[in-house]
Amino acid sequence: MNWHHHLIQFVTWFVLGYFVLLNGGYLVLNLLSLRTLHRKGQEEMLDDLPRAYSGLEPPVSILVPAYNEEATIAASVRSMLQLTYSEYEVVVVNDGSKDATLEVLKREFGLLPFPEAYRRQIPTKEIRAIYRSTRFPNLRVLDKVNGGKADSLNAGINAARYPLFCGVDADSILQRDSLERVTQPFLRDPTVVATGGTIRIANGCEVAGGFLTRVGLPRNPWALFQVVEYLRAFLFGRLGWSAVNGMLIISGAFGVFRKDAVVSVGGYRADTIGEDMELIVRLHRLLRARRQPYRIEFVPDPVCWTEAPEDFKTLKNQRIRWQRGLAESLTANWGLMFSRNGGVPGWLAFPFMLLFEWLGPVVEMGGYLFMIVSFLTGEISWQAFSTFMFVAIGLGILLSASGLLLEEMSFHIYPRGKQLLALGLVVLLENLGYRQLNTWWRLVGLFRWAMQKEASWGAMTRKGSFADQP
Repeated sequence: MNWHHHLIQFVTWFVLGYFVLLNGGYLVLNLLSLRTLHRKGQEEMLDDLPRAYSGLEPPVSILVPAYNEEATIAASVRSMLQLTYSEYEVVVVNDGSKDATLEVLKREFGLLPFPEAYRRQIPTKEIRAIYRSTRFPNLRVLDKVNGGKADSLNAGINAARYPLFCGVDADSILQRDSLERVTQPFLRDPTVVATGGTIRIANGCEVAGGFLTRVGLPRNPWALFQVVEYLRAFLFGRLGWSAVNGMLIISGAFGVFRKDAVVSVGGYRADTIGEDMELIVRLHRLLRARRQPYRIEFVPDPVCWTEAPEDFKTLKNQRIRWQRGLAESLTANWGLMFSRNGGVPGWLAFPFMLLFEWLGPVVEMGGYLFMIVSFLTGEISWQAFSTFMFVAIGLGILLSASGLLLEEMSFHIYPRGKQLLALGLVVLLENLGYRQLNTWWRLVGLFRWAMQKEASWGAMTRKGSFADQP
């Protein structure tokens, strides 16, 4: 009897302690983000003055890996061709698409075969042809044998002409000045090797001429949940870690890198489905091992709009893949954790990701089941159960609300009262089912990774919900 009681007490305190640490950690990141956004607000007061770096921005190669993207590729490429940036090129890499992606590109941009030297610095699958646009001199298209997203990005790096490259998902729309803003850290600090921008959900928005003309909210509930989820993830998840140079993820949807740094670490790993995170973790590990000064920054206002999954199956598969990618990225880079020169990434960010993002689904799902069953069978008191509900659900709502608050204080993207009301409702609802469902999907991803079940970057179901309007 005694040991049973002590075991229940131990597990109860362990679960409560875990959720307190989890939400407490995010609360600290939230405070770091708040400080960064406050400083940024002060710096923006100087924006009206002539810009010190105007015209001096380094040239950038925008790399767009595309696999079965016929629904959105034209709008996406068109938006990139109209960016306000002094010198850049767009390199679309058609990764053996089975749909009409290449035909859409040929028709929309007047592509013609153009034989040119291809410098193979990183090994990739075979390049079948290189096309150049007859209408846009800075647009090229590589057509290659299917090898996955990482392989496509490596092929794009090989073909890139400029010292910086920007990886952008083919289902994305960039804001006109986003490239200009996301490259600013490279001008301020020569040790910067990578920067990432904010990703927002484009479902429900209107696009014309390759640009987003009206910000709207999706009507689809799955996409609506993701709006709040992305606000929380980017505005204090990444911004908070960036403040202490401990960011381990730059979204593959929009990130800028120094080409020589990425080539020196061997490019993207083609045998993982979380190639974007794996590259950042590996950059931290190898640059710290070399004792090379560097910075990896998150810039909150350059916005990339992307289409979110709107159906249960696609969203579930995406989250399972993300969890597998996270597991692969962390386990391939154990050498960073608690390493002698690991700094913030090795001593704080890596253990945090390991404990709360990688192993989190096991403890979280187990915690929910344990507390509910124990309460229903009378093993734990009402006070213990209500405390659990507060730290697990109440603090989750508080954190989501703070993400929305940060967005409103800093960017005010959703100006209409109805939009804010809807987002406020989503903040409440996403913690009452959606978050727990996400935890389940992450648990499935962890299980599949442990079982080493085959996975690929796969085909997302695109509805073209922000497809270009005539």
